[in-house]
Amino acid sequence: MEFSELLGEILAANGRESYGGQVRDCLVEIDKAVKKGFRVMLTTLTKRMAEELTDFLGENGVKCRYMHSEIDTFERTEILRELRLGKFDVLVGINLLREGIDIPEIGFVGVLDADKEGFLRDKRSLIQIIGRAARNSEAKVVLYADVVTGSIKEAIKETERRRAKQIAYNLKHGITPMTIVKPIRDKKIEIKDTKSIPKAEVKNVIIELEADMREAAEMLDFERAMYLRDRVRELNKRLEK
Repeated sequence: MEFSELLGEILAANGRESYGGQVRDCLVEIDKAVKKGFRVMLTTLTKRMAEELTDFLGENGVKCRYMHSEIDTFERTEILRELRLGKFDVLVGINLLREGIDIPEIGFVGVLDADKEGFLRDKRSLIQIIGRAARNSEAKVVLYADVVTGSIKEAIKETERRRAKQIAYNLKHGITPMTIVKPIRDKKIEIKDTKSIPKAEVKNVIIELEADMREAAEMLDFERAMYLRDRVRELNKRLEK
């Protein structure tokens, strides 16, 4: 089956007439992905939909988190880290593209209301969302829609073009597609250049560093505690300017 035919079949099978049908289908796909040890990303159009979806999934035994725009940079980073570690399985959000998500553990991406034209469901956004699953060789993307919009058609066409180009390159060079391996960073913060931290985030970083500093002191790791103390002093000086 051609890739475009496959995508078209997925679209037709998952239109489901209603938002409720999309959500029920997501539960099935989540179960499949989690059983394989993968993580899931679901994107909605509104904050209310994201919150309700998160509540619904939780009530149905799914370990999930909702990432909203009010979460600061460092909390977002920690949420993504916990997703990769498997502390929860499903990440729900609205505009997850801006998070710079690059997670090879993602095995299923569900785009709810993919046929609602707008900047979150235009050609460019759909292509980028589909790309969130490109790091995993077994990943699946479902665009939930009742009708195939122009943006969906163009996104499928462009994805098909890129896929064909990649397949040709792989065949020519004898490459077998594999899921990328990306190390998960340790939670401890290592900051060598405090000037690289945006001023708006300095207070949050100080809180994180002070917590690490107290932990280091309790563990009698005085060298690290002093290192962190110096970083905190540097950051406090930035706040005074």
